[in-house]
Amino acid sequence: MPTPTEPPRTAQGGGRVLIALVGVVFAVLLIGVGGYLWLSKDSPGGPTALGGPFTLENGAGKTVTDRDFRGRYVLVYFGYTFCPDVCPTTLNAVADAMDKLGPKAERVTPVFITVDPKRDTPAVVQQYAAAFGPRIVGLTGTPEQIANVAKEFRVYYAEHRTGPGPNDYTMDHSSILYLMGPDGRFIAPVRADQSGDEMAAALARLIS
Repeated sequence: MPTPTEPPRTAQGGGRVLIALVGVVFAVLLIGVGGYLWLSKDSPGGPTALGGPFTLENGAGKTVTDRDFRGRYVLVYFGYTFCPDVCPTTLNAVADAMDKLGPKAERVTPVFITVDPKRDTPAVVQQYAAAFGPRIVGLTGTPEQIANVAKEFRVYYAEHRTGPGPNDYTMDHSSILYLMGPDGRFIAPVRADQSGDEMAAALARLIS
């Protein structure tokens, strides 16, 4: 039993829990702000330069480069076809946003680039992208080509083993959409956790 000069232990415990919760919330806010600043640094008037020259393959096995998209806005997303939740949710939202963007959608090409080239062959990527709608272009390449384009966009990805078999793994990867302009330059990040309505509204503001 606590002495008269000793504060109740339950109060101390509650205080520690409250401080811990405040610390967690603050850390989450710092991560969010830090991510935005990371994308926005190096440019006094806007986002940093992301993206660059790349050479990949489309679903037909045809070579595709960044220059093939000149004159159009490009909404780029990195993921993989075996992704259990984030990738299909994001691509569903992208397809929904394209349906709701109105006439501006005709000027946008959504592009899905795999970070799992070992399993995501051109045929697999084509079938996967088509499942979300005809507007989305699926791209793959050699491991070296994927590593190069991921570096250009500062995308994190890593294989996470789940068992001894050759296909017993998942891919950890960053989840963000990149809006590129008709000149190939990065315009702004687009949150991947938005609904189709929210994403369409965000794109409508960014597309001139």
